[in-house]
Amino acid sequence: MYDLYDFPLYRPPSEAYSLIIQITLGCSHNRCTFCSMYKDKKFVIKPIEDIKSDIDAFRALYKNRAVEKIFLADGDALIVPTDILIQVLDYIREVFPECKRVSIYGTAIAIHQKSIEDLKKLYEKGLTLVYLGVESGDDDALKFIKKGVKAEKIVELSKKIMSTGIDLSITLIAGLLGKYQDNKMHAINTAKIITDISPKYASILNLRLYEGTELYNLMQEGKYEYMEGIEVLKEMRLILSSIETSKITRPIIFRANHASNYLNLKGNLPEDIPRMIKEIDYAIENEAINVNNYRFL
Repeated sequence: MYDLYDFPLYRPPSEAYSLIIQITLGCSHNRCTFCSMYKDKKFVIKPIEDIKSDIDAFRALYKNRAVEKIFLADGDALIVPTDILIQVLDYIREVFPECKRVSIYGTAIAIHQKSIEDLKKLYEKGLTLVYLGVESGDDDALKFIKKGVKAEKIVELSKKIMSTGIDLSITLIAGLLGKYQDNKMHAINTAKIITDISPKYASILNLRLYEGTELYNLMQEGKYEYMEGIEVLKEMRLILSSIETSKITRPIIFRANHASNYLNLKGNLPEDIPRMIKEIDYAIENEAINVNNYRFL
């Protein structure tokens, strides 16, 4: 099975039990200052013949097992031309007829390049969920991490995706700006972008620094100081308390229970915000936080 993958291989936490099929290698953007995931990979769209061959090989491996969820990797698989994606989805339906959900990583650039008609076709062919790394709702923070897009555009593109029937899962990062910068607007504007998008899923991770990334190098040079523990929880509290609940247009399934998080939180927005804030307050008051040795990797 491992011969079918070009490592490193990544997937969202919620895809832990999904079959992963690589239709691209690497990430087409690959410039975010905090990310090390695909630094050693050159971005490539795999030939459709190779993708189909992989799908056949996985079917042989799982011949006695139902595969209900499939995740398409690598980091920006949505960038693949629509006609090729349709061929992939058609072949998945043919080879894995029991599959109930196909999901994919997408960037803002990839969503921008797809027309509404393209996205509707992909939804009709079985693409049901897109994961989008939003990271922050603050333009200064987005510029700092070289995301290549402003918050207003992220909201526009997110609504574009959801208008076609495809569900959206957004990821944000707590502690992103470190101790040297004002985190208040990052937190407040991150709350705003959660509200403005109102995706089906929203998750907040804590920043991890990886050797070789621009942010790690800034820390080594004394130009960036990592923020952790109670300070990150205070930022999480500000994010949740700044959400304008009356403006959320649909219930949001919220998670902050990644291995990187200092406190595991989960609930639905807006109804569970008061409970989660109480949990944060208790953790801060009692210093009851998750501590691990994986902040710098």
